[in-house]
Amino acid sequence: MTDTTTAVLPPTTDAAKPTPRSLKSAPVIADRVFRTTAYAAGTITVAVMLAVGIFLTARAGDALAVAGPSFLTTQEWSPETGTFGVAAVLFGTVTIALVAMTISVPLAMGTALLISEIVPPRARGLLITMVDLMAAVPSVVFGLWGVFFLQAGVIPVAQWISTYFGWIPIFRVADETGARLTDAGAYTSSAFIAGIVVALMVVPTQTSVMREAFSQAPLGEREGALALGSTRWGMIRAVVLPFGRGGIIGGTMLGLGRALGETIAVVMIISPIFTINTELLKTGTNSVSALIALRYGEASQFGLSALMAAGLVLFIITLIVNFTASTIVARSRSGAESN
Repeated sequence: MTDTTTAVLPPTTDAAKPTPRSLKSAPVIADRVFRTTAYAAGTITVAVMLAVGIFLTARAGDALAVAGPSFLTTQEWSPETGTFGVAAVLFGTVTIALVAMTISVPLAMGTALLISEIVPPRARGLLITMVDLMAAVPSVVFGLWGVFFLQAGVIPVAQWISTYFGWIPIFRVADETGARLTDAGAYTSSAFIAGIVVALMVVPTQTSVMREAFSQAPLGEREGALALGSTRWGMIRAVVLPFGRGGIIGGTMLGLGRALGETIAVVMIISPIFTINTELLKTGTNSVSALIALRYGEASQFGLSALMAAGLVLFIITLIVNFTASTIVARSRSGAESN
């Protein structure tokens, strides 16, 4: 028998261990420039927003000191007499924006689904270009179109709604005694007409955002749903719409922010009043942006401070809407709200 022995290797020392390779890449000048530019752009954007808020707050200080908390509850606008507030114009602003969203969101979603899911690729590029060009049309053009063309066609529709749905308070058109008004003059320059015009203005922006979200739905999940026997609408409902939830919310909120601040088209259509008008179809409404545009040129020094206070309220509301939208979109993208 032969004696077999196994050689024992000496323990390796720390000096003999291989050094792990660093996973960090060497800094590149282009990356540094990009990072610096991105930080600078973000900082400038935040600084501009803060500067606008500080400017409005400083200029509105005199008016807010006189009006106090009643500035949010007073309907009349008479800074010269010390009685002024944004209750009526703020109500009109929200009313016009809600009418616009009620019309624009279904229209924009349907258009986005048509472009991304239905039409052939050859027509898709043409439709995308047309939608993008509509977003570039100036507000004054929409205002002129609404005054001289749309209003005449909408008045019969408003009269029909008031006739058959007047039992709903917001669709009733009545005088001070409660008697229903049938004259066409009672249906002009209303929040309903202004809301329709604003809706058509924000539809292109909402459509572009929603279409981009829908087009990024995973191709594999689309084909898998169709391979399992789903119809096209079933595939859209099960795959495209859940995946594009963030785009739907983002487009809606982006359009809402635009609708809240729309000025020229609203000024050209509405008949300004300083009372809360809960009847959407009836003549007379107002908005914060329209108030500032109409009163800025003739306002006194104190009147300008009051207008700055109204602008500050609109600025805060817009910030709240945008921050809310960002939060909801971020949660949708992270999957926190997915099924």
